[in-house]
Amino acid sequence: MERFNDIEKKHLADVMETGVLMRYGFNGMRNGHWKAKEMEMAIREKAGVKHALLVSSGTAALTTALAALGVGAGDEVILPPFTFVASFESIMMTGAIPVMVDIDETLCLDSVAVRKAITPRTKVVMPVHMCGSMAQIDELQKICKEHNLLLLEDACQAFGASFKGKMAGSIGDAGCYSFDFNKIVSCGEGGAIVTNSKELYERADMYHDHGHDHSNNDRGAEGHPYPGYNFRICELNAAVGCGQISKLEQFVTVHRKNKKILKDALSAVPEVKFRRLPDLDGDCATFLSFFMPTEESARKATAALKAAGVDGTFHWYDNNWHYIRNWDQFKERKFMYPMYKQLLDTMFDYSKVSFKQSDDIISRTISISIKMNWSDEEVQNHANKIVTVVKSVL
Repeated sequence: MERFNDIEKKHLADVMETGVLMRYGFNGMRNGHWKAKEMEMAIREKAGVKHALLVSSGTAALTTALAALGVGAGDEVILPPFTFVASFESIMMTGAIPVMVDIDETLCLDSVAVRKAITPRTKVVMPVHMCGSMAQIDELQKICKEHNLLLLEDACQAFGASFKGKMAGSIGDAGCYSFDFNKIVSCGEGGAIVTNSKELYERADMYHDHGHDHSNNDRGAEGHPYPGYNFRICELNAAVGCGQISKLEQFVTVHRKNKKILKDALSAVPEVKFRRLPDLDGDCATFLSFFMPTEESARKATAALKAAGVDGTFHWYDNNWHYIRNWDQFKERKFMYPMYKQLLDTMFDYSKVSFKQSDDIISRTISISIKMNWSDEEVQNHANKIVTVVKSVL
């Protein structure tokens, strides 16, 4: 998100020249410019998949993918309690039940906890690849195959990450990305679904555009086999994304370089342990995540790091958006729509569910956002500050 230049401006100028902001229709006015289609092609090539569909956000991607997978009322979807609120919101949008289970030191789903949570109602396992690195996806895929479950990768925080050469999102039955303002590749707002299933892609394509089957150049003459929503992306957002995605490898390289400097420096502090990465070479390095010895030391270090000017420092245990501990709107059933209130009556009472393993991990976790616009001097200054602060609280 931090590096915009003439490439993005050229793509935006193409759209403004035609005045066509909608991704469908107005063929004669476009002068050959189809930015959503262009970015979808780039996503297919990057991810190594057969199909990609741009939508308006990562939340829209998850909701559309779940609907296209046939998830509905009474189905259970297993996910972690460390994620963004959109993960459980999208499940509830379909009428399904979010079943949260513990994470391990990958900061992603614990496969042992997943196995224990499977019931006859389980339909989907939805790992969330948090903070730029992936879950132990091979183990989760094995579980899904054993139990005939669907695997949906929430890769909204891991576009550009990979596992054994396969890009995040490309391994499951479907994968979802986010391209919002703070992601490694940004459209301002936007998301995408990827899959190798033609049937799944076609259902998602219809669902995200009011059920249009996109069979005719005249939208008024198209069929509507299914109802849907308006989760379309705008051509302006896609234009920005076209410029951004062309620089993905450059972005990942810069992130990895900057992260390595910070991690190497912090490795000199023996009390600090680092997040376990299932594939070290596949980390897209948007965050440096590490474990302090105790919850108290993590809190002290977080406050001191912020005071020292190390911006983008997160102690997720106290964060309102990314860990279940502070999701009062979810645990206390504070939903405004009767549909959600009725659904919650069928769910676990999450105000009473214990996540002892996750609490222990997240309460000690600090994540520091890795920036692309740091100069070499700034990276080294950050490294020095981090080491000094962490040592001071131990």
